[in-house]
Amino acid sequence: MILPFLWMISSSLKTRSQVWVFPPDWIPDPVQWHNYVEALSGLPFHVYTFNTLRITIPVLLGTLLTASMCGYGFARMRFPGRDTLFMVFLSVLMLPAIVTMIPVFVMFTHLGWVNTLKPLIIPPILGGGPFNVFLFRQFFRTIPNELSDAARMDGCGDLYIYWRIILPLSRPVLATVAIFTFLANWNDFIGPLLYLQSDSKKTIALGLATFLGLYSTNWELLMAAATAVTIPALILFLFCQRYFVEGVVLTGLQGV
Repeated sequence: MILPFLWMISSSLKTRSQVWVFPPDWIPDPVQWHNYVEALSGLPFHVYTFNTLRITIPVLLGTLLTASMCGYGFARMRFPGRDTLFMVFLSVLMLPAIVTMIPVFVMFTHLGWVNTLKPLIIPPILGGGPFNVFLFRQFFRTIPNELSDAARMDGCGDLYIYWRIILPLSRPVLATVAIFTFLANWNDFIGPLLYLQSDSKKTIALGLATFLGLYSTNWELLMAAATAVTIPALILFLFCQRYFVEGVVLTGLQGV
């Protein structure tokens, strides 16, 4: 798992002729630090980064809110057909995104959302996605019902219980969904490629693709840019690692 990451870092500090030397020289000599300067200054990466953050942050916050609310409804509220509705909702996971890509694109075209950030922001936060709802639902089922019952005896409603009791106890699953959502949107290539046409609206993933040429590729610059782009995701994972592992473990303790 670590080997490709180390090769990327090593290649980002080499000349073009050294990248494909076999066996590879893992420690470049000399170290080409200017690859990072050339890669990040040759393209408007500050614009690409800003656009990516404009998509990632709203989707991240919206997904945590809406997915946790849906998960709370399926896990803690009682209503007729709840389990059947959850199974139907969960069956959406079996539908490949490629199947709905064309009709969804046609729909957004009629709405006038093409070449805007709306197709990349609004749909993900409306419900939070079935997988994220499943994680929240499974985790909420591990929280003792006695806490909610005691709050109801004090006159608290579901909204108060959800916001003041359940969510503060849900840091592991919140960290898990946050990492998944951040990575999915930070690295998303197909969505921006379909809906964003102006250079001023491009994201980091589209910026990295510009290093791939038809007849040749600047691999050393591509690896330098890819290494720089990986750093924010790596920092997020390191900060949330403990909660992430705990969330993955606990969400599998309860049956569907």
